[in-house]
Amino acid sequence: MPNAYGADPKTRGPGAKPKIEAPHPLMRSLSPGEPFPTAVLGDVLQPMAEAIHDRVQAPMAIGAQSLLAAAAFAVQGHADVVLPIGDTKPVSLYLMTIGESGERKDSCDRIAMRPITTRQISLRDQYDIEHQRWVDEKAIWEKLRERALRAGKKGDPAGMQADLQALGPPPAEPLQPLLTCSEPTFEGLCRLFKNGQPSLGIFTSEGGQFISGHGMTEEAKLRTATGLSKLWDGTPIDRVRGGDGASFLLGRRLSMHLMIQPRVAELLMCDRLLIDQGLTSRLLTSAPASTVGKRLWHELQNTTELVIQDYGSRLLDLLEKPLPLAFDKRNELAPRALPLDWEATQQWINFSDHVELRLGHGGELAPVKGFGNKLAEHAARLAAVLRLIGDIEAQMIDAAHMEAGIILAEYYAAEVLRLGEAVQISAQLMKATALLDWLQDDWQEENVSLPDIYQRGPYAIRDRNTAYALVKILEGHGWLIRVLQGAVVLGQPRREAWRIVRRG
Repeated sequence: MPNAYGADPKTRGPGAKPKIEAPHPLMRSLSPGEPFPTAVLGDVLQPMAEAIHDRVQAPMAIGAQSLLAAAAFAVQGHADVVLPIGDTKPVSLYLMTIGESGERKDSCDRIAMRPITTRQISLRDQYDIEHQRWVDEKAIWEKLRERALRAGKKGDPAGMQADLQALGPPPAEPLQPLLTCSEPTFEGLCRLFKNGQPSLGIFTSEGGQFISGHGMTEEAKLRTATGLSKLWDGTPIDRVRGGDGASFLLGRRLSMHLMIQPRVAELLMCDRLLIDQGLTSRLLTSAPASTVGKRLWHELQNTTELVIQDYGSRLLDLLEKPLPLAFDKRNELAPRALPLDWEATQQWINFSDHVELRLGHGGELAPVKGFGNKLAEHAARLAAVLRLIGDIEAQMIDAAHMEAGIILAEYYAAEVLRLGEAVQISAQLMKATALLDWLQDDWQEENVSLPDIYQRGPYAIRDRNTAYALVKILEGHGWLIRVLQGAVVLGQPRREAWRIVRRG
């Protein structure tokens, strides 16, 4: 009769080992997603997405995500979208692109971001000249102020007051030239908004640096997430700190693009605090299928280089265009209102109702209710970015661009649902994965016991009951096999022990 190993002992010769089924993965593979709807990106971004794909041969979605992020950054200071419900919202976008190392994310991003890099270098060179001029002007101002104060001490307070008024305020320090950063703390971002450009971007091809950076430590995570969410909403930054003093900053805009590896993305998407706070519902996420193994050498299309050059020139022209500022302010934006025309308004209303019906109990979007509640707004923002990148002077969003925004929003909704299937796993299964990694990578013994796990294993496993529950999961998946007679582990006899099945 077959035993627990699935083989009949009578059929085995002396000393024969039981046949053991290969271990099963703890998590099922991610289902394939829909192709990125490149065709709706418009006359500027569509050919550029195809050109990046032709040159780099990374998944089309990676280049498209980088282009949408660059486009949002380029136009976010010029206009705000007016939703049919009357709310005025920034056109800023927060995007996240998930891909394994080696998917050429950095190559795509570098090409898409090149005009922004060029503009930042130009601002830095200009800053170097203006900063030296400011140093000299400030020194002169301080000397004149000191002379006026000395006159007052000699018995001429009225003359001192007149001289100080004539002198005026100190010369303003030039704005910091930084346009983008990769892993800021929220405090650092606020200081940069106070003393720098009013339109900024968080862009990184190594999103793990942002997730593991100072701004996302346990004590800072909620503060960072709340601040980023408020910036996405267009809410003023109000801060009172002992070291920095009080600040109330209006008219600031921020776009973001995190390019991130799957395991790190899981940490972000499973973080209950970030989900409840709402940051994850503001992310437009794409996890395209890999092209690794298919990127054979080929001749570039004749138009590829011309398209890249044309995109660079057009985006740089946009970046060099003066931003609309509030009266008498150096770095407070005053974007114009960009409403939807009548037909686009009807499309948006129909889409909003369509989304609402899918959010109810048992509806398709019910598992991602937070994201679904913002889906119609995402569609309007995407439509506005596409409209403005084609015509920065546009006064309204037309039906064609609204339809494009809706198609993109539906793509991102499908991605969120698909990825949600992968990340909706129990805390026990995540801990089991961590234990399996520890056993495979750090534990060198052939066998392991429960005390070894909860005394030496992953930090999250610190008691016998937790260790036993996780061992049963790994045993059920074939990664651990119970040693019925016990074993000696690290010189200690253990009544309960398991043999580790190593990865091939």
